[in-house]
Amino acid sequence: MLEVRALAADDWLLWRKLRLAALTEAPSAFGSMLAQWQGSGDREDRWRARLSIHGACDLVAFLDGLPVGMASGVPGEAAQTLELISMWVDPTARGKGVGDCLIRAVERWAVERGATMLWLSVMPDNHKAISLYARHGFTYRDETGAPLPGGIGGDRVMVKELASV
Repeated sequence: MLEVRALAADDWLLWRKLRLAALTEAPSAFGSMLAQWQGSGDREDRWRARLSIHGACDLVAFLDGLPVGMASGVPGEAAQTLELISMWVDPTARGKGVGDCLIRAVERWAVERGATMLWLSVMPDNHKAISLYARHGFTYRDETGAPLPGGIGGDRVMVKELASV
């Protein structure tokens, strides 16, 4: 059984567990680095703050009762534009619809907030994620996102126009 649940700040231990697993398993897929969230960066108040972004929606996917994926929707720069961030699915749960379920949940949240566009950044070599996003109607925008390590190039920006989900 696949279920998606929205989190609150009190769920910080669950979010922490998944986020650290994501940063460990796929270190090049995110703008943050594992080291930034360990040591002095690994504090309850910081994790709670991450789950308390105003206007955001933080989701965890459970497969047969076990947490296996995460994604967030956050306000974008424009009023009707929201961003999909922190998307990750545990390798043991890939290919089982977890990513699809998380994307649909973020899309529903975005539509409920009146968004007309959902965007995301993805590393240019993350072909499986790019395929997943493309299956859901995301297309490349003609712009580069955040610079890649080493300053050469940047991540790819993908967008999806929203009508109703």
